[in-house]
Formats: sequence, structure tokens, C-alpha cells
Amino acid sequence: MTADTFSLPAEGPFAALILGGARSGKSRYGEALVRASSGRAVYIATAEARDDEMTARIAKHREQRGSDWALIEEPIHLARVLREQVRAEDVVLVDCLTLWLSNLMGEEREIASAVDELLAAIETCPARIVFISNEIGWGIVPDNALARTFRDEAGRLHQQLSAQIDAVVAVIAGLPLMLKEPGGP
Repeated sequence: MTADTFSLPAEGPFAALILGGARSGKSRYGEALVRASSGRAVYIATAEARDDEMTARIAKHREQRGSDWALIEEPIHLARVLREQVRAEDVVLVDCLTLWLSNLMGEEREIASAVDELLAAIETCPARIVFISNEIGWGIVPDNALARTFRDEAGRLHQQLSAQIDAVVAVIAGLPLMLKEPGGP
């Protein structure tokens, strides 16, 4: 199976991780997976509009998606949303985990416990979920401690999530590359 022929199963539970760099096409790929599936399309947004530029980005994403998606905006309590607001017939896109991680760090939350809570919520979530996240570990070593900590936490999050979920796809220059196939190790 290649990533270009990959599709979500007809029903859940199922979880996939789509990784890529900035402007790699990962969100567009994840949205296409959700659109091609039957069920209620649910977009869980972790971004917060803290400045004009981010407000414009969020507006552009909403416009591109269209109005046929249910929207849940949750910058911190992602696990709670998966436990309490997601139904078996839903096909969920979480965009994005690195923004969620940044939000947690900005509020000085305990990262390891938040990740453990997310992993536990995925285990019991009856829906099909597509997680979007930035792969930031391929660049240069950041020059400050906060940025290095963020890079390290993102890498750990991706490793833990990839070990638990069903499929992992990397998107580079708009092209998907299957890293973990459903049913794979």
C-alpha cells in the first residue's frame, strides 16, 4: 500500500498521523482523507488567533475547508474532546499537534502527563482520527533552550503516537510517503 492509495477504514476506531514540514501539504492531505470517508467530518483546531497573521491563517483554513465540517476549537484539552465530544460515526481531523504542544508549553503544563492522557483517549475513542503535526526535527539544532525543548518534546510525542496508532504518513513537497501501514509494526 502506498500513501496515495491509502484511505481510512469505513468505521473506527482508527488513528493516523500525518507528518510534514511547514507548507508541505500535510493538512491538505489529511483533509482529503477525511473528505473521502463517510461520516461526520469534524475539525479539531488547536490554533489560537493571538495576532493578525494567525487570525488570517485561521480564516483561510476555514474558507478552504468549507462549511460542511463540524468545528471544535480546543487549544489545550484535546484528550477531553476526544473522550467527550467525538462519536463513533465521526471522522476527525486534529490540526495540529505541534500547536497543541506549543500551547501546553506556553501554559507551563506537564507535557508527559498531557501526552499520556492523549494516548489513553485515543485508545478509547470510537472514531477515525487523523492527526496533523509538523516534523521539526530535521532542521538545525535550535540556538536556545526553549526551542530545543520544544523540538525534543515534539519528537517524543511523534514517537509515542506512532508506536500506538494505525498508520503514519509523511508529506514532503505535497507528496505522501507511507511510513507505517495499517496493520504494520
